[in-house]
Amino acid sequence: MKQVIELMVNGESYETAVDPHRTLLEALRENLGMTGSKEGCDLGACGACTVIVDGKAVLACLTLAVDAHGKEITTIEGLAKEGKLTALQQNFVDYGAIQCGYCTPGMIMSAKALLDENPKPGKAEIKRAISGNLCRCTGYTKIVEAIEVTAK
Repeated sequence: MKQVIELMVNGESYETAVDPHRTLLEALRENLGMTGSKEGCDLGACGACTVIVDGKAVLACLTLAVDAHGKEITTIEGLAKEGKLTALQQNFVDYGAIQCGYCTPGMIMSAKALLDENPKPGKAEIKRAISGNLCRCTGYTKIVEAIEVTAK
């Protein structure tokens, strides 16, 4: 039986009905049409679905939508304002930290959660923060550089 929940996504309140077994990723993509968060492995191993819930990076494919009821959720769609990329997003572009782009939303959300908690992380902290995000294209060097430049 579906439950009606309220999701606070990117500063907006959404009321939606979900089956209790539906994930936050499914609710975001299918119910709300927010397709920036990607379904990669659907096992919590790749990080493509990373969003921020109450200030912490979480895997939306492993989080039940009903558990996100009333919590503050930030997705990649909530970062750019009036079409202007954030410094983090722009640095990913400028430093070539994106190639195919599939992992990029999750990678940026993990980096944002880190920078929100620690605006001046060291390289080891950056690597640790994105360690749950897999990229098959870039080799991570450019991703780490983009995050480092944003922190400066």
